[in-house]
Amino acid sequence: MQAKFFSYLVAAAILTAIDPALAQQPPKIPRIGFLSSAGDSNNPGTQVEAFRQGLRDLGYIEGKNILVEYRYSEGKSDRTPSLVAELVQFKVDALVVTNPPSIRAAKQATKSIPIVMVTTADPVATGIVDSLARPGGNITGLTRLTRELSGKRLELLKEAVPGISRVGVLWAQGTSRNFKEYEPAARALKIPLQSLEVRGSNPDLEGAFRDATKARANALITVATATLSPYQKQIADLAIKNRLPSMYERNDYVEAGGLMSYSANDAESFKRAAVYVDKILKGTKPADLPVEQPTKFEFVINLKTAKQIGLTIPQKVLVRADKVIK
Repeated sequence: MQAKFFSYLVAAAILTAIDPALAQQPPKIPRIGFLSSAGDSNNPGTQVEAFRQGLRDLGYIEGKNILVEYRYSEGKSDRTPSLVAELVQFKVDALVVTNPPSIRAAKQATKSIPIVMVTTADPVATGIVDSLARPGGNITGLTRLTRELSGKRLELLKEAVPGISRVGVLWAQGTSRNFKEYEPAARALKIPLQSLEVRGSNPDLEGAFRDATKARANALITVATATLSPYQKQIADLAIKNRLPSMYERNDYVEAGGLMSYSANDAESFKRAAVYVDKILKGTKPADLPVEQPTKFEFVINLKTAKQIGLTIPQKVLVRADKVIK
């Protein structure tokens, strides 16, 4: 009896020692995949920095209570499917994708991993989601209404530079629909457009600007695409060199030296993407998270660039700017 009682005591002691150890097992750290069309591992860019800030605002600390796998397509759309596949193989808890090509690739790659998109295109018209209110499937996120603002950009460019007679539109092969979005406003304003298409992952930007000069374009609009994103500074520098007032679809182009932009706030969009990730990690299904549209838009003017090209921005336009870079 004493031996049996002693055995019970030993077993109880072992269980007492094991239970706290089991209770102290660290919780699983969620892993997120983030595929950016801009920047690289050495210079992540504004999209990644804004997303990281959004995570910090929500109490996440990378490497401690959340892990993020970053991948960068660096403007090479042909790399997108393999980068998406790589992130899917990590079995991430959510996947953040930042342009139409990566969204389509992610949709084809997985039906189970929640996908948070930040898109310039209409996600309903392009068949990404069923509706904004009830996206269905495994994709939700934010649309930036980039295409819907095309006409407004052309109007602002005309107001800032009343004397423009022809506007060159710089766009990448495969995005002709984006170029065509400017045509109705151009007809209404009686401003001819000059198509400046560039091809491949190493676009001939200097050739495009030579074409603009030959066509006597005296202003420029650049369509924001994954192909052109890595060349923001080069495009801005060429516009300055050719003394072309320039309008852009994202404000980071203006930070790089472009003249003006009109868009949803870039940083706010990617901070909001972190909010979607947080909700998904806490159990909300993407199908039940409405796709968010921006309610505030930013008009940004770079006065330093205006001075470099000898342009005086009318005061009535300047006072409407949400941000002025001096």
